[in-house]
Amino acid sequence: MVQSCFVKLLQVFLRFIRNILILILAVFLLGSSNLSPGMPIEQVRAYTRQIEFDFIGWTLNTLRLKLFETAVGASNYLPESERHQLVIEYLALIQQILNREGDLEQIYADPNVADPRAASGQLRQELSRLYARRDQIGPVAEAILQEQIGIVVGEQGLSLGGQPVPPVLYHSTPLPLILVVSPRDTIRLDYSIALDPALTLDKQVELEDQVDHALNRSSLVEPIGGLGLYPTMVVQSSNLDWLSEVVAHEWVHNYLTLRPLGISYMANPEMRVMNETTAAIAGKEIGRAVLERFYPELVPAPPPPASPAQSGETSKPAEPPAFDFRKEMQITRRTVDQMLAEGKIDEAEQYMDARRTVFWDHGYHWLRKLNQAYFAFNGAYADEPGGAAGAREDPVGTAVRALRTQSVSLADFLNRISWMTSFEQLKKAVGSAQ
Repeated sequence: MVQSCFVKLLQVFLRFIRNILILILAVFLLGSSNLSPGMPIEQVRAYTRQIEFDFIGWTLNTLRLKLFETAVGASNYLPESERHQLVIEYLALIQQILNREGDLEQIYADPNVADPRAASGQLRQELSRLYARRDQIGPVAEAILQEQIGIVVGEQGLSLGGQPVPPVLYHSTPLPLILVVSPRDTIRLDYSIALDPALTLDKQVELEDQVDHALNRSSLVEPIGGLGLYPTMVVQSSNLDWLSEVVAHEWVHNYLTLRPLGISYMANPEMRVMNETTAAIAGKEIGRAVLERFYPELVPAPPPPASPAQSGETSKPAEPPAFDFRKEMQITRRTVDQMLAEGKIDEAEQYMDARRTVFWDHGYHWLRKLNQAYFAFNGAYADEPGGAAGAREDPVGTAVRALRTQSVSLADFLNRISWMTSFEQLKKAVGSAQ
């Protein structure tokens, strides 16, 4: 009996220490997530100050939820089969919520519905029931997935004393929008400011117009899938393949923030690309390993092999190639870079407008605006060649991918790149292995 009480007291004490460490890490990582490029950002904030996202409030509220779940430890009392089933149930619940929210938006958007509130009464009641169930099982499902990702991180050799540092913590929530600001004469991320996720589309366009005209800049309000705060902020999704990858991606950012590469995130554009490409590569590897380890039935099937042509088969007329988004975006970016280098700013902007129409005609209706800010934001993710990064062989992304290929493991790759503070170090490391 005495020994049992001692074990319980020890467990409570260790949880208390872990909670204190999480709180300290959260304060440190929150501060580092708002790094500034050292430019007069207040010129932009004059237009955003009243609609900026409340990071402090969100972090404190989320920490309260996480610390409560850690103290209670409800997920620890479930057998593995029930843990698996609860996560699956949670994902199905999120899909129901997303479907019903889409139905609600349709009712309010339908001009033939005279009284949307009355017409949506039953639907809103159903949503209230679904939200209540989400609030009940969501924290437990998140705790299970956090632990599973932590186990995979440990198996990859990235833990300290058997525990990932920092611990894997995330919360699914409406994410802030990001106002991205670039100069017009070159593609460069000068500012990124988080905005209230409830900001309507017309207000987003109004803000972009204000910043563009008043400051002679190129701006764009973009949605995001995750944000490397602590705990990390991840948008709701029923796709576990995507969700595990994004949670892992944002954890890698937290991991890097405790090392020189993450601290140097905003030092220059090359360091930002190094950070984002590293997180993208590692996030995909860890996320896929989580599915293979805990949810093998959800691992996407490989594409079927192309069937070889039969000898003597009559050749058919070649079909026109499918529209390749990454290739076409790469062409667009390279052309814009060339035009801006020649000082043809207005011509480059007209060209981007025309190219957006091409993407729209091929079904990419989410591409609301194509400008310098779009490329400044999206060009940093260079885990795959081409796309918004632009260059046929983007030197930074190419070097990061080369270092991963030359590394014997994911841990070796992260341990090498996380201590770098310049692109020159990366080039030297890649060159010395060739």
